[in-house]
Amino acid sequence: MSTSSWTRYIQHVTRYTDLGITLDISRMKFEPEFFSSMESPRARAYSDMEALEGGAIANPDENRMVGHYWLRNASLAPAEQRNEIERDLADIKEFVDHIHSGSVAAPNGEKFTRVLLIGIGGSALGPQLVSDALTDTTAPMSLSFFDNTDPAGLEKTLRSIGSEMATTLVLVISKSGGTAETRNGMLEAERAFTAAGHDFPKHAVAVTGPDSKLDKHAKSQGWIKRFPMGDWVGGRTSVMSVVGLVPAALQGVDIDQFLAGAHDMDIKTRSRNTSDNISMKLALMWFHAGNGKGEKDMVVLPYKDSLVLFSKYLQQLVMESLGKEHDLNGNKVNQGIAVYGNKGSTDQHAYVQQLRDGVNNFFVTFIEVTEARAKVSDNVEVEEGASTGDFLQGFLRGTRDALSGSDRESITITVPRVDAYYLGTLIAMFERAVSFYASLIKVNAYHQPGVEAGKKAAVSFLELLKAARAKLTSTPATAGEIARDIEADIESTYHALVHAAANSTTIHHTIKDSPEEDTFHA
Repeated sequence: MSTSSWTRYIQHVTRYTDLGITLDISRMKFEPEFFSSMESPRARAYSDMEALEGGAIANPDENRMVGHYWLRNASLAPAEQRNEIERDLADIKEFVDHIHSGSVAAPNGEKFTRVLLIGIGGSALGPQLVSDALTDTTAPMSLSFFDNTDPAGLEKTLRSIGSEMATTLVLVISKSGGTAETRNGMLEAERAFTAAGHDFPKHAVAVTGPDSKLDKHAKSQGWIKRFPMGDWVGGRTSVMSVVGLVPAALQGVDIDQFLAGAHDMDIKTRSRNTSDNISMKLALMWFHAGNGKGEKDMVVLPYKDSLVLFSKYLQQLVMESLGKEHDLNGNKVNQGIAVYGNKGSTDQHAYVQQLRDGVNNFFVTFIEVTEARAKVSDNVEVEEGASTGDFLQGFLRGTRDALSGSDRESITITVPRVDAYYLGTLIAMFERAVSFYASLIKVNAYHQPGVEAGKKAAVSFLELLKAARAKLTSTPATAGEIARDIEADIESTYHALVHAAANSTTIHHTIKDSPEEDTFHA
């Protein structure tokens, strides 16, 4: 067992010795002929990537170029986009210098000390990952988020800011400027700042598309700054655009190193030599594990607290990119890979029990960080001959072996440490793997019709809610009666009325033996 596993490891480990990064796919049970059987789709994926980076229309459904790879190498971009990237990076650095120095100050004359970021999806999740992974209490500015339209969550965040609101910079991020959750968060923040006696526009910065609703609003209200967003970068791949770089730089993150890590990984994974291309190998392992149909889930287990949000970040990157009903030819395929995870060794006390002994419907991606502490001299023994870092490594290796012993597949990615450079490499590695896999299964990774469908359904519900409220009188009526009056679905009307009653002092819900008998009145 040990000899054969060592032999397989030697055969299937890929090491970027100059970067200190390793990919081990030896615990994936692909057959020897698998790579040769994938030669044709693999060649197509390489060609698709070259066309994408060359400025081809890679998102045919929206007739858009896809340029997140240009963000860390502007020389690849068409002239217009190259100028935008270079302009934005210089603009970010100049703005952040003004904020940190106090030359752009809060209305009370003091330096801004805090950032409230208002966004949703990639406009919040990327900045959250970077903040959690790379910053601590020594950061020049702390960061809070409005990343939902939950009133209780918004209030909790505002309470945590408290008296520091006077020196809080508000960063509102929305490409379209009309995203409901972000708009709601902005209006809630504006109301809270105004109620506390603060001049909201003197705290506010917009990151949005040129001439969007948000851009026009920010301009008319005299906000501090407006950063433009191009339509060639999607939300889930925007962490290296103004969306992610502005909050990262405000927190003191070395954004040049962040971009450099991604740049260097991109160079490595442009190679058409699959044996030396980590991202293509990842995509091929995803294809192998799920038979090219997403039949197995991806469980992401980073053995480092600072990467606890990485699985959540990959959830959006992978699932929103690959979860598609139709392929590029219009065939119904219902593709995708489900992603979940948290961190090791915490999950050994949570769901690893099922991973080892339960249904075998997954493969694990371990992320190993070799340096236990920033300074080796800080390592201390918690028992004779073993430090806390030794235990963490033991749990990783033990879990990996235990899963292999139960015929469960796993991939291991190793990086030296979690800093701006290596977080950049990890993000770039997975971004390119997603692009490659999308080509292998022939889906458009760069649109999100399911998300748009959810937004449209939400708008329909709001319209129904308004109509149902308008029909209420002092005479009790059932949901069925109200639904017939407004020509709406009865169940949807019932739920709208329950919601309305729970959030109003003038609407009343009388519960009977059955929901169909419940009545509502004003």
